[in-house]
Amino acid sequence: MSKSQEQTEFKLSAETLAKIDGFIEQYPTKASALMPCIWAITDELNHVPLDGVKLLAEKLEVTIARVNEVLSFYTMYRTEPQADHVLQVCHNISCHIMGAPGVIAHLEKKLSVRKGESTPDGKFRLEGAECLGACGNGPVLQLGKHLYEHLTTEKIDGMLDDFKRGEIPRADTDRELEE
Repeated sequence: MSKSQEQTEFKLSAETLAKIDGFIEQYPTKASALMPCIWAITDELNHVPLDGVKLLAEKLEVTIARVNEVLSFYTMYRTEPQADHVLQVCHNISCHIMGAPGVIAHLEKKLSVRKGESTPDGKFRLEGAECLGACGNGPVLQLGKHLYEHLTTEKIDGMLDDFKRGEIPRADTDRELEE
């Protein structure tokens, strides 16, 4: 367990706890609600700390190991605090052929970070990702639940301008789980 997990008090808002309970009621088995419940905690805290894992295991009647299996399998879930915006660029073969190296290089230049690093202000983290499941629409970038396809330097610059204005860029594919 990291020091940040030991020293940070775990507390979820009543709204997030209600969302979790709503997801549990929505599924035929409690365990089926695991992924949306992880998103509910992530939406509030930007990660799922150890106490969040324990809460989900208890509420969903699964083992802590099961919650951790899902958290560690999917690249969009985090167990440690993250930058405000984690930009994951697919660098698998299809996206690589369609220009992912140029997209990554452009983001590295614009954000003044290397892949795998966060900006000093904690606003952005740039990561490579294995296949994001949009091989025909590459290169692609995932930001939380949202997928951005057919990336170009112009599209990236527009996205970064949106961030500067405090807006989340409109996604090409919306992966909202609540609706």
